[in-house]
Amino acid sequence: MTKSINISQKRMEADFILKNAYVADVFSLCWRKANIVVADGKIIALDEKGEFTAKIEEDANGRYVIPGLIDAHIHIESSMVPPSQFSQILLPHGITSVITDPHEIVNVSGRKGMQYMLDDAKNVEMDIYFMLPSSVPCTSFEHSGAVMKAKDLAPFLQYEEVLGLAEVMDFPAVLGSDSDMLDKLTLVQQANKLIDGHGAGLNKDQLRGYRAAGIRTDHECITAEEARERVKQGMYVFIREGSAAKNLVDLLPAVTPANARRFTFCTDDKHLDEIMKEGTINFAISLAIKNGMNPLQAIQLATLNAAECYRLYDKGAIAEGYTADFVMLEDLQKMTIASVWKDGQKVAQDGEVLHEAKGIATIDEAILNSVHIPNLTKADLAIRFKAGNLANVVGIMPNQITTQHLEKEVDIEAGFFVPSVEKDLLKIAVVERHHSLGTIGLGIVHGFGLKQGAVATTVAHDSHNAIVVGTNDEDMLCALNALQEMQGGLVVVKDGAVIGELALPIAGLMTTLDAATAVKKIEETHTALHEIHPDLYFHFFLTLSFLSLPVIPELKLTDTGLFNVKTFEHIPVEVTENKVLG
Repeated sequence: MTKSINISQKRMEADFILKNAYVADVFSLCWRKANIVVADGKIIALDEKGEFTAKIEEDANGRYVIPGLIDAHIHIESSMVPPSQFSQILLPHGITSVITDPHEIVNVSGRKGMQYMLDDAKNVEMDIYFMLPSSVPCTSFEHSGAVMKAKDLAPFLQYEEVLGLAEVMDFPAVLGSDSDMLDKLTLVQQANKLIDGHGAGLNKDQLRGYRAAGIRTDHECITAEEARERVKQGMYVFIREGSAAKNLVDLLPAVTPANARRFTFCTDDKHLDEIMKEGTINFAISLAIKNGMNPLQAIQLATLNAAECYRLYDKGAIAEGYTADFVMLEDLQKMTIASVWKDGQKVAQDGEVLHEAKGIATIDEAILNSVHIPNLTKADLAIRFKAGNLANVVGIMPNQITTQHLEKEVDIEAGFFVPSVEKDLLKIAVVERHHSLGTIGLGIVHGFGLKQGAVATTVAHDSHNAIVVGTNDEDMLCALNALQEMQGGLVVVKDGAVIGELALPIAGLMTTLDAATAVKKIEETHTALHEIHPDLYFHFFLTLSFLSLPVIPELKLTDTGLFNVKTFEHIPVEVTENKVLG
């Protein structure tokens, strides 16, 4: 502290100065020409008169410099790389801090999965903060790999990087004052930590119940009206732009100069190939600017707002006393990144990280051997119809994680459903893969548009059982067998042969490959997808992975069957005009 004070009073040289920068003032929403004076990882001064000196100086040559970007909510596992690789990928895009919810791996591997993520994040240059998974399992209507109650979460609250309780998605448990849920909420509140929400489809009365429970954020808005209602009730709204859920353009009309401080950006889920190509929060800012938002306003959402939401009061701004996380731009409108500084040290330049990852955590063998798919036959995938051919069908919505509940006439042969490529009515199955329970959920889906073959993955939110969609049983079984052999991942099958795959042996969610090699495998898998779906225009795997999440409206499929999210109950596949058949 003495050193910082002495430098602030110009009695000592600073460690570093970035000269001639146009600095984003996210408090007043203006640009200031100044030299950024840094010592011991902190900003000491914005020197507008050139009165400070430093051991090391660099000239920004009049380029824009903004605070380090913050992703308010992301699941690192969805990038398919562990934290140590994730940091290396995101830093060149200007993201210096993220708040992550590791509920994907914790749903598979429980406390071991949580500890692995904390350990692997220890030595990275990015700041990775954690919210503890609130819903493991996601609901009581499915089977995940673990159960995490309040007593299981409690030991992790001791970690400084743990900020609170992650997205509370089991809204019936909250509104019904379920004892297990109340234990978690109370535990976190007593520790003076924060609670994130997951208010997909909730009306204002249900939101009021969330607020009464201390829940203060939501990233599930898909309309401007929903966003406005949440702000009315004092919540922070996270504007999401990921791979499957792209809500930014629809939500921007809700943001005004009067209420903008209650909004920030998040990614939620984004695949590795898209992250490496376009980044995350930097991409959201550029998209917001393209759609009419003032650049400084968009930068404020991505920095100061996120920091203050999570009580990270020394982040999110370039000002005296703040952590020296900042980003120099080549192009403001496109958010093209020139250089990135973290804690006053340059960590990335021209799209490349400057230092190798410092350390990688040891992976428990149980995490590397988490896939236990039984040997199945065509009989296990048969969907029987007793009376007619009218079915409850899951209707996918491209680039959204919500679905439609459709009723459609389907093809029946000998009393069993037969997929139809012409009608785009395909078979889908979710197979329990954690404890060899033998449970299999079967359903019919419309909207994927596959012309042949099958696609399967163990990335199936949030319980991450194996999910497969296909035009025929033989290819579906082949895809499931491939998942078992590779201990999880992504697989594309055509005519009984695997034509594209990426192994994800870390809990069936993340790769052990380096990012560059993994991206090549993803590209090969996408090429294979186009072979069986020439007209593909949306992110197939991410859309598929959310079809098993029974807290996102309207109709989903779990390992225990077809699930109506609106009524929060299972329903059969077959229906008649007068009644639902069992």
